[in-house]
Parts: sequence; structure tokens; C-alpha cells
Amino acid sequence: MELLTRGELTVRGQIREASNAVLYCTVAYEEQSAACVYKPVAGERPLWDFPDGTLAQREVAAYEVSEALGWGLVPPTVLRDGPYGEGMVQLWVEQPGDDAAEGAPEDGGSELLALVEGDEPGDGWKAVGFAEVGQGRTALLVHADDARLRRLAVLDAVINNADRKGGHLVFGAEGRLFGIDHGVTFNVEDKLRTLLWGWAGEKLPEEAVEALGSLREGLALGEPLAGRLGELLTAAEVDAVRERVAALLAAGRHPGPSGEWPAIPWPPV
Repeated sequence: MELLTRGELTVRGQIREASNAVLYCTVAYEEQSAACVYKPVAGERPLWDFPDGTLAQREVAAYEVSEALGWGLVPPTVLRDGPYGEGMVQLWVEQPGDDAAEGAPEDGGSELLALVEGDEPGDGWKAVGFAEVGQGRTALLVHADDARLRRLAVLDAVINNADRKGGHLVFGAEGRLFGIDHGVTFNVEDKLRTLLWGWAGEKLPEEAVEALGSLREGLALGEPLAGRLGELLTAAEVDAVRERVAALLAAGRHPGPSGEWPAIPWPPV
């Protein structure tokens, strides 16, 4: 975190597939260096349904909540000044097949998501729904029944993630799973849109209940986490986080689609 916060940022290239400005950089501080992603606020495209604050602030807030849950699902992320003004800086997740010159890593979604024939997901998989695959054919969209993904589904429910795609899943060292791209989160309205609906309505694992209980304590007025989120989000958005955590604990189950918002992001990758 000190390296990301204090280090000198050098832009090496741009990730062109992104809808907003995403710059691949190196950061150096006191003989240490690392690759990172820099998303300047100046390069954001305004969104009508996320008018308060910036996408960069929401990315940092997602990291703070992930850390408070104790699962480390979001790479280290800070808000700081850079070559093009204030923005989000996040540690680049090195992974097999990573090609810095191209500026885009391979995503982990291909190992965790699949389209299968038939009506049942098969052992080790959870069904999401049917998808059109062309020529009038449909296939069943499934995701792995994976504990790492399940934790991410809980995080997404807390932060109200409106864009959990397969391309936003990346693998780090030793198979560690990270979620990235959390700019469209924390809305006060229910906007949960994800590919991870396979556990909808199922009982939350005990580890999730314990993590949510700790998060609820951290969100109490006067606690450091509550203060930090207050610097990044509006008061109404922080209150909405508290309400979502309380609702998850009261229900004791994974939420399902609300029906008022498209349940699955498009495109899904």
C-alpha cells in the first residue's frame, strides 16, 4: 500500500478494451517497484445512474469492504494523484499468460464459467440461466461451485455490484482469485447484476455470516471503516451498505434477482 500510495507512477501503455481510461503503469518507491493499473477520474465517462462521486472512489471503497470482510478479494487499491490527476491505482495481478506489452491479462472466467448442453449444470457447477448461442439454440450458463466465487458473490451483494462479468475475474499466484473493475457499485438502489446467481436463495455459509457480522461492527458510526467509506461515498450510500449487510444477516441467505434491474450483465464477459 505504501508503494502504491507514495511511489512514482510511470505510464507504460493503455488498456484499450476498457470503456473508461485505464492505463498500465509501473510504480517505484525506495528500491521497490511493481506493475499497476491507473484509472484517472478525468478519463471516466459520466453515468446517469451513478451521479454521486467518481468510479475511482467506488473502486477504492470496494477494496476497503473486501479487506474488512477478511477475504482479500480485491487487489490493493488506493486513491491518489497521478500523471493525469487524481485516480484509482491498483496493483496489477500477475498471472500465467500475462503479457504486459499487450496491456491485458487473461481472465479467470473461462475456468469458472461455462455454457453446457442440457438442463442440468452437472457436478461441481451451479446453474445461472439459459443463454442464446446463435441459430435459435440455447445453452445453460453455469459457474463453478467454488468457495472463492461464493465469497465474491457475498462481496458483490454487499457493495451492490452492477457489473460482475467473467472478464472481471482474474487469477493470481497459487490459484488466488481476485475480482476487479468495481466502478459501478454502492448505488442506493438495488442494481445487483452478476453471473454468480447460482447460490441465490441458498443458506449463507457460516464463514460468510461471521465475516458479515464483523463488517457490521466495522460500519458502526465512529469506526475507522465507516469513516473511510464516508470519505469515498455519500452518506446515503454508506447507510445503504449498512442496510444490505443487515438484510443479508437477517435473511441468512444469498439474495436473488430483484426483477427491477437486468440480472445478468451484458456482454457477460
